[in-house]
Amino acid sequence: MMLPANSLGLNEKYVVGIDFGTLSGRALIVRASDGYEIATSVYEYPHAVIEDYLPGSSVKLPPDWALQSPSDYIGVLKNAVPAALALSGIDPKDVIGIGTDFTACTVLPVDASGTPLCELDKFKDRPHAYVKLWKHHSAQPQADRINELAHSRNEKWIHRYGGKISSEWEFAKALQLLEEDPEVYSATKHWVEAADWIIWQLCGNYVKNICTAGYKAIYQDGNYPSPEFLEVLNPLFKDFVTEKVDHPLAQLGDKAGTLSPIAAQWTGLPVGICVAVGNVDAHVTAAAANAVAPGQMVAIMGTSTCHVMVSDVLAEVPGMCGVVFGGIVPTQWGYEAGQSGVGDIFAWFTTSFVNEQYQAQAKERGVDIHTLLSDLSSEMPVGSHGLVALDWESGNRSTLVDHRLSGLIVGLTLATKPEEIYRALVESTAFGARKIVETFDNSSVKVFDFVAAGGLIKNQFVMQIYANILNRPIHVIKSAQGPALGSAIHAAVAAGAYSDIRSASAAMGRMERDAYLPEAKAVDVYNKLYAQYSALYAAFGENEMMHELRDIRDDAIASVR
Repeated sequence: MMLPANSLGLNEKYVVGIDFGTLSGRALIVRASDGYEIATSVYEYPHAVIEDYLPGSSVKLPPDWALQSPSDYIGVLKNAVPAALALSGIDPKDVIGIGTDFTACTVLPVDASGTPLCELDKFKDRPHAYVKLWKHHSAQPQADRINELAHSRNEKWIHRYGGKISSEWEFAKALQLLEEDPEVYSATKHWVEAADWIIWQLCGNYVKNICTAGYKAIYQDGNYPSPEFLEVLNPLFKDFVTEKVDHPLAQLGDKAGTLSPIAAQWTGLPVGICVAVGNVDAHVTAAAANAVAPGQMVAIMGTSTCHVMVSDVLAEVPGMCGVVFGGIVPTQWGYEAGQSGVGDIFAWFTTSFVNEQYQAQAKERGVDIHTLLSDLSSEMPVGSHGLVALDWESGNRSTLVDHRLSGLIVGLTLATKPEEIYRALVESTAFGARKIVETFDNSSVKVFDFVAAGGLIKNQFVMQIYANILNRPIHVIKSAQGPALGSAIHAAVAAGAYSDIRSASAAMGRMERDAYLPEAKAVDVYNKLYAQYSALYAAFGENEMMHELRDIRDDAIASVR
């Protein structure tokens, strides 16, 4: 997309936001004065998510692994940014800053120069040398040990994470690295979030941001977990923080440095423009939606969903991913929760279980399979499928914080149709969101607004189900590029165009209020279905059946290696 040339003011300044997602990276050119989106370009990662074999290798990955290649991130800088600039028609000299966001916790081991260990010949066939994507879940045993020890020692920080550290976070993944490949662990100089690594590549400075440090690296009240705590987990883990993690922290919206000559060559942007401190896709989206007031929960709905919210109060919310002072905007508490599978669940079902007849019907109608199933599902009365499902196909991030849990559908019969299962899966994710909202409300962190962002907001069927199940209005971000716009807003602040994130958000962010309203008749039926969901939630979240099934599976796979 591109603005007419005559609408580009002679004195206008611009910022670039780059969103590094799960499968691709997007660059967005934004007018700093009002947040108008001028041009965008997407670069699909050539390696995508590495889940089966390492690139160019016969090394097979175990279950629950999800890796990436850092070369794909550089590819975004070399391809998406120049393409967006070319589409925009602006003079690159009018760009004043660049901001970035990443999925988190996406973390990688690097040497002292910042070179990823997977790019060294010595380690190119070692899985632990690669980027561990946010949905790398095989560190659950390490997370379980961290949680058990934290509670036995009454560590105060564990309560800032709802009582459990996730297998997705930095310490669980690092402990797995130490215990499964000590040589790669020993060679690791910095255990670094990709959100910070990309800033290092852009400006030459290794700058850690407060957001990922707080939510993903257990940084609370000025401290990480103590050496004494880490030593109990593993004697060789004692100095993990001091040797591989500890580094000066920067606030969100601050300037990390200036664009280096090599990064300028990659991107086509001028040397020396401002590079903002790195951030997380969900957390920057709050600014893009102009939803940075206390009680405004922003749900970034894509492959997974991350729920973030600013609050004036500090409270312990069971199963939250974390609460961090300054984690979304400076001077206030930022809360995070989430669902580790949402769009991924819908994609898994359509890819694996929808027959050729439905595929042909979608092609005949000229729509994708999701649109077809949504259209067919919308025609049926609420509850007529006789199904209820648990949204745990990728584990449970909140409120149970257990990635060894698995999906469940109750009520299947020989007459059940694909569109009925699809609807039940969509409903299950909305029930999961309701569980999160209710947990916050019951913990005195009140949710006043529910704001939807991310790719799934384009599906009206899905959004209406969420409004009905949550029984509250759904407000929607007025941008298809929420994270990239949020990163651009932070770039504008870092470059000095605005004094703070709130004022920049008010000028550049936007939200459509009451885009979807609950329907009373549907709400009544969904309340009954939610009671069944809650019963399953308690029954299977608190027994060992799903864990034991996972153990049986893992033992069987290991026996044939």
